[in-house]
Amino acid sequence: MSRQTLGPRFGRTTKLSLAGQFLGLQLLILLAVLAGVLSMSLAQSTQTFERVESRRSLSAAENLAAIPVVRALLPEARPRYGATLPAIAESVRSVSGSGESLLANAQGIVVTSSDPSLLGEPFPVGESTVLQGRAWTGATVRSGIKMLEAHVPVLADNGRLVGFAVVGRTYPSIFERLLEATPNLLVYLGVSVALGTVGSLLLSRRVKRQTLGLEPEEITGLVEHRDAILHGVKEGVVAIDLRERITLANDAARQLLGWPDDCEGRTLTELSIEPPLREVLTMKQRDADRLVLVGERLVVLNRRPMESHGRVVGSVTTLRDRTELTTLEKELGATQMTTETLRAQTHEFANQLHTISGLIQLEEYDEVVSYVDGVSFSRTRLLDDVTTRIADPTVAALLIAKSALASERGVGIDLDPGSLLGRVDEALSRDLTTVVGNLVDNAIDAVAGRPDARVRMRLSEDGNTVTVRVHDSGAGVESLDLGKIFVQGFSTKTSSSAAGRGFGLALTRLVCLRRGGDVTVANDKGAVFTAHLGKKGQS
Repeated sequence: MSRQTLGPRFGRTTKLSLAGQFLGLQLLILLAVLAGVLSMSLAQSTQTFERVESRRSLSAAENLAAIPVVRALLPEARPRYGATLPAIAESVRSVSGSGESLLANAQGIVVTSSDPSLLGEPFPVGESTVLQGRAWTGATVRSGIKMLEAHVPVLADNGRLVGFAVVGRTYPSIFERLLEATPNLLVYLGVSVALGTVGSLLLSRRVKRQTLGLEPEEITGLVEHRDAILHGVKEGVVAIDLRERITLANDAARQLLGWPDDCEGRTLTELSIEPPLREVLTMKQRDADRLVLVGERLVVLNRRPMESHGRVVGSVTTLRDRTELTTLEKELGATQMTTETLRAQTHEFANQLHTISGLIQLEEYDEVVSYVDGVSFSRTRLLDDVTTRIADPTVAALLIAKSALASERGVGIDLDPGSLLGRVDEALSRDLTTVVGNLVDNAIDAVAGRPDARVRMRLSEDGNTVTVRVHDSGAGVESLDLGKIFVQGFSTKTSSSAAGRGFGLALTRLVCLRRGGDVTVANDKGAVFTAHLGKKGQS
């Protein structure tokens, strides 16, 4: 599928291309980085200014305070009198390149200053230690202007404090510092934009190769389209990676398998998958349409490996619910069984009529009456045996039909004289027909064609439990098969039907467990199956 065919399908818009989006994102990142660099540059320039200018101002203030003339004239100097001290202070300021210079006497009164407004005024020393005879450098604010000043005491020859000298410089404004950093920042920005553009183009080309040349909105459209398809189909779809982790399970699959909504991303072990289902989902499937009993549903699974660039990356399994089809097959089977029963009865009745006709032609009228009475007694006894012991009409009808079918196959069915079952509710009646039908069919298949083929049944109830016991006269169950005969898919017989074998006994056990009971098998001159079903069942 080419990029040109994908564009119109998913509504390509005039949005930025992948390269344009990468470039825009990188430009935003670059601007953020440049803003951070600019802030750091401003902070660093401030620290550099304080470090350099503090040493320069301190050196100039020390030179001013050490001049012998200053030390001699300052104790007696008065503001606006004399020109020697102002000239010396201005000379020191000019040579050092400072912004201000002043001299104050021991009382802190400014004697000379580059700012005339300070003459005769007390100089605010603030945190300075100059009045204690120690030099000091730091930032001060006067008249709203931030200054970096150096204060140095002026000492007489005897070490007495006679005043102090101040040399300072105004802090540069943010605009001035920006002007200093602008050339470098412009260079950085130009180089970054060029590198970002080239990198965006290369990155977009690499990403497009990995995404088959699709733009982001096209990828989004594909994902949405895929999800809509997978979750809209009736069949279930399950994808599993090589670590048995579920990467995809659509709504139909979760409903069929009873998985939670958050199953994607979890492993089969975490979900406690039953062994038969796990085998189909993970093992190589040789035949199509593998049947698995999930709960009371018969699910058809087909597993295929997923390959990418010639390498297996996982598997995908499709699921279809065959419960309704199996129900139809059972109904068809019941219809066929009825048809076969009617055919057997028709064949039997025809033979009886032929016998009666022959006896009449031979004028053996007493034999005719005796033969008719015998036939009526035999059929009446079968009906009476079932109806007097089994009060539920559905189960009774099933036993009569199975007896006729077994007779056609040369198998005799006996109802144990100790059998007794009253009328039960509709749900239990359906479950009993499932259990009795599967066990009797299994028993008939086991003894058909054998000499003296017999199947003996016993149905009884005790409190809240109904017991079904089916004993055949066959060879029994192999000891190796006793532990797995109720496992779905296992069968000792072959089958060419689409549904296969191995589900009757598994379904029987499932019905018994759901009813709070169980089913067991033993060998006693043939196979003996005993099923227990609770009358109330379990939710």
